[in-house]
Amino acid sequence: MSQDIIRAVEAKYRKENPPQFRIGDTVSVSVRIKEGDKERIQPFVGVVIARRGAGLGEMFTVRRIVSNEGVERTFPLHSPTLAKVEVRRTGQVRRAKLYYLRERLGKARRLRERHGSSDESSAEGSTDSGKSAKPSNPPRELQPIEV
Repeated sequence: MSQDIIRAVEAKYRKENPPQFRIGDTVSVSVRIKEGDKERIQPFVGVVIARRGAGLGEMFTVRRIVSNEGVERTFPLHSPTLAKVEVRRTGQVRRAKLYYLRERLGKARRLRERHGSSDESSAEGSTDSGKSAKPSNPPRELQPIEV
């Protein structure tokens, strides 16, 4: 019963369409900044190195380099100060947390681009050429091993 009350209260503050992005993506986070009676939007562009939590308390950390100094910022996903999160580049990673990027310098800091995401594959399938991007190889037959 108390869980239902918590869900009802959280539903009011939860975003209807939360932004879709993954760890390793380069994102532009548009943050609302209030200065006196004026409000402006400032972008924070960097790589998503961590995502944690669930529900209303979900947070993500973005890292960027400013004047050869690493700057990390953690944002609540459902915060009203977030105007929008735009994915600029998708990165292919094999970890849930990319804290190892803190020690990397120069070109070693780059991530490989992720190819074949669900958005791109559906757009590729609608081409008129009828040929797939990758030729499909038939599976190899296994030969029995004599002992």
